[in-house]
Amino acid sequence: MTDYDHKKTPDLAIALNYDGENTPRLTAKGRDELAQRILTLAEEHNVPLHEDAELAALLSQIPLGEEIPESLYRAVAEVIAFAYLLSGKRPPGFEAS
Repeated sequence: MTDYDHKKTPDLAIALNYDGENTPRLTAKGRDELAQRILTLAEEHNVPLHEDAELAALLSQIPLGEEIPESLYRAVAEVIAFAYLLSGKRPPGFEAS
């Protein structure tokens, strides 16, 4: 289950890595065919996908391996929360009340 539209070819795809402790990092980015490869690999590994063209455009300006800037924390936190919700997992250190 994703909110990614499988019917259209992506212009841009971004991949982030979040370990639950450090700031998320940009781990992959690509356009057109490379974007499709990134999305295909994500789907093959059951990585939740979220479509947000504006956020992807902003994140695409970050060099690979770099932490996301503080100005994008809130937007990226929402995407990470969405991914956890879809996967049925909880962030590391999260305690249910």
